[in-house]
Amino acid sequence: MTHRERALAILRYQPYDRLPLVHFGFWSGQTLQKWAAEGHLPLSEADAWTDGNEVDAIISDRLGFDFNWQSMFIANNRLHPGFDGKVVEAFDDGSKHILNGNGVVVVQRPEAGSIPAEIDHLLKDRATWEEHYRHRLQWSEDRVTQATVCRGGQTVRFDEGGLEILRAADWDTPYGLHCGSLFGQIRDVLGLEGSAYLLADDEALFDEMIELVGDTCFRTVEFILQTGARFDFAHFWEDICFKNGPLIVPSVFAHKVGPQYRRITELLSEYNIDIVSLDSDGVIDALVPIWLENGVNTMFPIEVGTWGASIEPWRQLYGEQVRGVGGMNKNVFSRDRAAVDAEVERLKPLVELGGFLPCPDHRIAPDGEWELVRYYCERMREVFG
Repeated sequence: MTHRERALAILRYQPYDRLPLVHFGFWSGQTLQKWAAEGHLPLSEADAWTDGNEVDAIISDRLGFDFNWQSMFIANNRLHPGFDGKVVEAFDDGSKHILNGNGVVVVQRPEAGSIPAEIDHLLKDRATWEEHYRHRLQWSEDRVTQATVCRGGQTVRFDEGGLEILRAADWDTPYGLHCGSLFGQIRDVLGLEGSAYLLADDEALFDEMIELVGDTCFRTVEFILQTGARFDFAHFWEDICFKNGPLIVPSVFAHKVGPQYRRITELLSEYNIDIVSLDSDGVIDALVPIWLENGVNTMFPIEVGTWGASIEPWRQLYGEQVRGVGGMNKNVFSRDRAAVDAEVERLKPLVELGGFLPCPDHRIAPDGEWELVRYYCERMREVFG
């Protein structure tokens, strides 16, 4: 079997010969650069890496992984064009206030490795929506045609040979279709506080944003599938939960965003795409049934966190309709071999449930040790074949 066949067989509860080893990439600009400085790979590879490209395959093989789940065709479902980034203000300590591509002013600090703090948002009300945002979320073909396909050692634009690669679908590892973000990107431009207040202050505008984003995502997916491009799975990105649960009231999410998922997943079903994964960090339990009801059946990356997330309680609640990719605590890569051994043992009963592909529960961070990642892959092969 190929890794593509193995992964799809597992997620469809079908027989397979061995468990493929899956990862979720690395912190861009940090993890691989640290490993290059330690002599584990050339700096040229660290700088050239991106999800699913030829360098990704080389590094995956060197570590012992079979493929990166984040290998997929990603059209531009976001602001188009984005805002031109600029420095709003610079300070003596080296920090800066930066206007980013979402129209959000963030604090950039020297050597900071976490998500920057947001201090202002250009989108505040209907007037700023009409002036700066609505036209940037309209559908246009160049959202697809100018996007890049990374497959089989090739990186080409959709309209310059990429479509032919997608039509042939001649690959040995799974390749997905990214379907965009239906609420996460709204949260990105409004901020958490702004999105909460907007629902109370101008619900009609809140609804209009969700409907426009949903329509653009739908039309993007529709255009791609109508070209004859083929994919093994579909994928959404949201990141709309934190350690205490969702960043939106679940009933609001179900009522306003749920139908947008349903519309897209029904279209995917027409093209025989039956595995639909979704990326959201944090405690997602309250949103899992909403996603399942609307055609999203594979949770990713099942961030273990301090709350101990696992596919097991979801399987008890929802049966085999819920699948998972992730759920492996990446923090053990900063500890020792005993921690890796314990994590591999913890994964055994979860793999036995079926419909589950273990994968580090986020991108491997800079504190991850190269040798411990390799050791994890060795132990997984010893245990799971």
